[in-house]
Amino acid sequence: MTHSSYANETRSAESNERLEFLGDAVLSIVVSDYLFQHFHMAEGDLTRTRSALVCEKSLCGFAREIGLGEHLLLGRGEEITGGRDRPSVLADAFEALIAAIYLDGGIEQARNFILPFVERALQGEIDQGFTDYKTQLQEIVQKNPGELLSYRLVEESGPDHDKRFVVEVLLNSNVIGKGEGRSKKAAEQAAAREALELMGH
Repeated sequence: MTHSSYANETRSAESNERLEFLGDAVLSIVVSDYLFQHFHMAEGDLTRTRSALVCEKSLCGFAREIGLGEHLLLGRGEEITGGRDRPSVLADAFEALIAAIYLDGGIEQARNFILPFVERALQGEIDQGFTDYKTQLQEIVQKNPGELLSYRLVEESGPDHDKRFVVEVLLNSNVIGKGEGRSKKAAEQAAAREALELMGH
């Protein structure tokens, strides 16, 4: 977590700029894969959603969640001018942290670190009106008065930091889809997606 200002002043350490480059790429593939697997959006919507998730504002927020600013090595000038809480500095440091996790533990460890942030942020986006699998399924079912759609949690496993949920979606009392995810909401999305595929949508 070495800012270029510290590296330039001390000449004793390499800054995290190379790690930022790699972390940006890892973040992009993890977020892209997650959106592709869990949301039935057009290409333009996928791109827009990904951009919102990996923008400076979002990454800065993620960094603040874990108190990343406290662990940065900054040059004197950067420290004095508030660099420890500057959005661009925090966003870059978050990308560098992703790269460090990736280099140390591989893509799955990086994915496990990134996705909890993404899922929480995405829920905020969905609440603002993004079309998702659950919404699409609900709209189809509503065309038939009297049909009742519901979701049932059938399995919960794993430690707190890596929970797995399995959810079934039911039409009246019939199971029409099953899905798995790191949160109940993600599992519901996956179940709705399977139901839509089985219905030919």
